[in-house]
Amino acid sequence: MTYQIQIALRKFQPKIWRRILVSPDLLLTDFHKIIQTAMGWTNTHLHQFIKNRKYYAKKLEDDYFWDESDNVDYSKLRISDLLKKEKDKVIYEYDFGDGWEHDIILEKILPEEENVITPICIKGKNNCPPEDCGGVWGYVNMLEILENPDHQEYKELIEWLGGKFDPTYFDIDDINEALKLEDYGCVEFF
Repeated sequence: MTYQIQIALRKFQPKIWRRILVSPDLLLTDFHKIIQTAMGWTNTHLHQFIKNRKYYAKKLEDDYFWDESDNVDYSKLRISDLLKKEKDKVIYEYDFGDGWEHDIILEKILPEEENVITPICIKGKNNCPPEDCGGVWGYVNMLEILENPDHQEYKELIEWLGGKFDPTYFDIDDINEALKLEDYGCVEFF
């Protein structure tokens, strides 16, 4: 069987989202890497999955703040441990400072097809916000500045972005090529 999952950034319009096909047996540690690649993040911040007021994350060495009553080490858990039936949902939070929250929804459980290699992105829309731009409100501010070349912060922002930024950009082929790479194209930091 194959899971059809939608990943959508919360609290922002127009919607920034991806639809992917994955195996339900995939480890959450690998699912995290797939989310990073599919959305366009760089895996340079901590993350967690949240379901029913439980926080699923990779327990770091010497984590003195880890509370076993609220936190679950997800190292050996699979997607199917959190998403069991169609319409099940979990929140994926990335970068606790910027607070990028994503709705992860199990849209469909499909029969496994021989010619479909997972993971694969089958649809999506809009570019992922740049890392460290200040969360949803910082991203909104950034887009407003980019719309006004006369804005006093425009040149500095363009320089910080390394050139122009297109919020509507989405290239499914680039994503799928990256998903074929080691660690699903995700650099391992956390």
